[in-house]
Amino acid sequence: MNWKKAYRSFYYQGAPEPQDLDLPYQNTVLLAIDIQNTYLKPAHDPVERERWAPFHHRMRNIVIPTTRDLQDRFRQHNMDVLHARIACQLKDGRDRSLSQKKPGWNYLLLPRDSDDSQIVHELAPKTGEIVVTKTTDSALTGTNLRLILQNMGVVNVVMCGIFTDQCVSSTVRSLADESFNVVVVEDCCAAGTEELHKKELEIINMIYCDVVSSKELIDMMALS
Repeated sequence: MNWKKAYRSFYYQGAPEPQDLDLPYQNTVLLAIDIQNTYLKPAHDPVERERWAPFHHRMRNIVIPTTRDLQDRFRQHNMDVLHARIACQLKDGRDRSLSQKKPGWNYLLLPRDSDDSQIVHELAPKTGEIVVTKTTDSALTGTNLRLILQNMGVVNVVMCGIFTDQCVSSTVRSLADESFNVVVVEDCCAAGTEELHKKELEIINMIYCDVVSSKELIDMMALS
């Protein structure tokens, strides 16, 4: 099934197929969200380690290598590669948004200079590439990314990252609300489970973004 028919929610069953995507090199960028060391560390508890094993497998074998491949293709065509990461400015995290202070799994204390907050080495920014640091789910809400994109003349944002149902989704919605065209690369994203990943793609597809595979994107943009 191709991207025009895949990941359709209840709202778009039977809707006409979307038009072909027009993604010129001069106004299209690649944005990777939150692929940071903290999320790739195995849990100490064996039960938790087993529970997260499918996520880690997807990240190591699909998401990270596929995202790196796309980044390299964009760079080879002199296109901008951008990065976003979660990190607080203060060591005690007082500057974090409420969603990152609440108890539970989403509690995040990632001081900006800590190893945990750094982008994984396979996807580390190259010299001169833009990195925005956020304490919010959306990469637009807590940064000057919107202004950066507008100043650069960006129209289309191709997105990779984690988690599909959290920071990726929040950023997609914010970008769409600011009238950017958003493309989410399915095999460059992951959620805690495959079910959450697929369901969130159904929710955001055709409303806030277009969901494609990396192969489809490479073909339509002639990035080979």
